[in-house]
Amino acid sequence: MSEAAAAVERVHREERGRVLATLIRLLGDFDLAEEALQDAFTLALETWPRDGLPENPRAWLVTAGRNRALDRLRRARLHASKLSELPPEDVSSPAVVDHAEIEDDRLRLIFTCCHPSLATEAQVALTLRAICGLTTEEIARAFLLPLPTLAQRLVRAKHKIRQARVPYRVPPPELLRERLDSALAVVYLVFNEGYSATAGDSLLRSELSGEAIRLCRLMVELGGEQAEWREASALLALMLLHDSRRNTRLGDDGSLVLLEEQDRGRWDRAQIAEGVARVEATLRAGSAGPFALQAAIAALHARAERPEDTDWRQIVALYGLLLRVQPSPVGELNRAVAVAMLDGPERGLLLLDALEGRGALPGYHLLPAARADLLRRLGRLDEAATSYRRALALVRTAPERRFLERRLEHLSAWGG
Repeated sequence: MSEAAAAVERVHREERGRVLATLIRLLGDFDLAEEALQDAFTLALETWPRDGLPENPRAWLVTAGRNRALDRLRRARLHASKLSELPPEDVSSPAVVDHAEIEDDRLRLIFTCCHPSLATEAQVALTLRAICGLTTEEIARAFLLPLPTLAQRLVRAKHKIRQARVPYRVPPPELLRERLDSALAVVYLVFNEGYSATAGDSLLRSELSGEAIRLCRLMVELGGEQAEWREASALLALMLLHDSRRNTRLGDDGSLVLLEEQDRGRWDRAQIAEGVARVEATLRAGSAGPFALQAAIAALHARAERPEDTDWRQIVALYGLLLRVQPSPVGELNRAVAVAMLDGPERGLLLLDALEGRGALPGYHLLPAARADLLRRLGRLDEAATSYRRALALVRTAPERRFLERRLEHLSAWGG
């Protein structure tokens, strides 16, 4: 690869998101902006080897992309109707393409992709496509969707933004809280699909969890020290603390390894240190939102050098706070497991039975799996085997299936 081609590849990797965000602002259309971005990098491959790397590659690409987009419109004889819709800005002006303005464009794009008028599934797909730079094929593969289904989802999302004239902006203060919550929720959904996939042969999709962490870093960076953005830093802490265990979550046979059985010496200590520091700073600032509380729980797990060193009393208390801030049956399930570790499996089983008795979490394999584990610890092996079979009927990932099958085999060996 030539030096100039390597420079184009590096700039594409580092600047693609910024350039695309600005082109979307200038052109007012996702598809046209993506075409303009591709044209700009194609032109760069043609001209940079001859003319050298421009002083400001980002500004050069924005200018080239916008000019090529206008050429496209003119050639398609849509100049009169489409050109009149473009913001009256001169792309060559430093005020349009300076660093601060383009950074603001990335923030605007996040809130556009995560606008509450879009369905959550569309928000996730559009965020991965426009901000994270994943191809439509990569997103479809990650979420185990047929390519036409995912492509149509993106088309509908872009059409809705265009037709509803969703504003390309950071929301005003009175709307920021609602929009920020939506954006953070989408980022966390992306992370969770990468950290613990909902279906398929692989439990981990590190490209998705990595993109979520990168995107959250961008939001933290752009939000600065504003109080409204503390929960973004807490989410980053939570994801870092979970991700620090990524390399220890699967065994040599590809099956799930539970937290208490993981090799803690292989956890990523740099990620843990950053995550702990971020959550402590968030809590010291007086912010105890859902992500901050979950990050505090994850930090207690990360700090325990051995499973028996885990501060279960504090974890149970934090889950109690979390359920007051954000009630959910999954939170109740997690608290029940923590109570079982603190007060014994009988107490935890009572909470799980109450949860199941009111019909919570139907189809969620982790409820019968957790119940099976407590029954196993109580020596009620036949009941445990029944619960493991129920979990197996619901599980959708191969690593978790192998784990549950192995547990059933062990019960059979013990006479269950």
